[in-house]
Amino acid sequence: MSITLAELKELDQNDYQIIDIRDAIEVSHGAIPGAVSLRPEEIAASEKTDRAKKLVICCSRGKNSVEVAESLREQGFDAVSLEGGYAAWLLNYFQEQEQAENDEFAKNVEQSLRKKFKKKIWSKFTKAINTYELVKPGDKIAVCISGGKDSMLMAKCFQELKLHNKFEFEVKFLVMDPGYSPANREVIEENAKRLHIPITIFESDIFDSVYHIEKSPCYLCARMRRGHLYHYAQELGCNKIALGHHYDDVIETILMGMLYGAQIQSMMPKLHSTNFEGMELIRPLYLVREDDIKAWRDYNGLRFIQCACKFTDTCTTCNNEENKSKRMEIKELIKTLRQVNPYVEGNIFKSVENVNLDTLICYKTGGQRHHFLDTYDQK
Repeated sequence: MSITLAELKELDQNDYQIIDIRDAIEVSHGAIPGAVSLRPEEIAASEKTDRAKKLVICCSRGKNSVEVAESLREQGFDAVSLEGGYAAWLLNYFQEQEQAENDEFAKNVEQSLRKKFKKKIWSKFTKAINTYELVKPGDKIAVCISGGKDSMLMAKCFQELKLHNKFEFEVKFLVMDPGYSPANREVIEENAKRLHIPITIFESDIFDSVYHIEKSPCYLCARMRRGHLYHYAQELGCNKIALGHHYDDVIETILMGMLYGAQIQSMMPKLHSTNFEGMELIRPLYLVREDDIKAWRDYNGLRFIQCACKFTDTCTTCNNEENKSKRMEIKELIKTLRQVNPYVEGNIFKSVENVNLDTLICYKTGGQRHHFLDTYDQK
């Protein structure tokens, strides 16, 4: 049994409770105001569940919630599934907002970067640009937009940078559609429209290619996406692609490499492409904290989706727990360590800038392995 948004609006808000069963990462990218976040197995026993009200179960796109609502009804709850899920609510939100707002919205978002978030976002964005020499005269940069909070913020920062640039460079705002569901593609298009980001969309069949891959489909999907982005950006005459990885991605990657990969490596602020001659990858949000990105998003009333993969609800790719658990474990570990040492995140970040090769058993450079015994007796 499902309920549409139109039917939900006809009910008194005091008569129902929306329960969001998406995982913490998805919820962190946006949620229905007032919704209670619970995993399906927690609902029946949780003190947060209001048994006196109709329970409206919300998932990403209204698929998983059907089975959860049915199970709750069998246990005696008045439960229904929200038809279309969070994606449907988000599209409806955009439609309502579009009727009530005008060009002032985009202007206010831009002003927030110049004023309220100047120190925490804009200054760190420009610091990364200058420190790592990410943008140079004559560059033509493809700003790659996935539809999430990070890439959308990066696009707005580049628009701001163009207003104040000291030398000539060009930007193209590029969206690749690897097989999005119509609803998710519309969410991306609506956000770009509201934020006055002139996106160029090109299509590929990546989702179809990885649909039946059982081992690491998300890794393969990400690799294929990057290759397609390089190729299309190069066709547009670009020499760089910009991705929205931030400071927290960097420190999590460092720890994940050590704890799960038995190696010390970092996510670099820029890289030369090995397969596309003359192309580079840059990460302009390298010094920006994720919490500050979330604060910018919430301050401006922006709503994004975490993953636009059309298979998310059926758990064939990035929504399964196995693929997400390692990064979530690292996030929780850093959170715990911060309670004892408030400087732990900065120390992790700086550790790969203070590597002493004289104290390493072995290291690699230029693809060659060097062992301390190779020169030990020569000292």
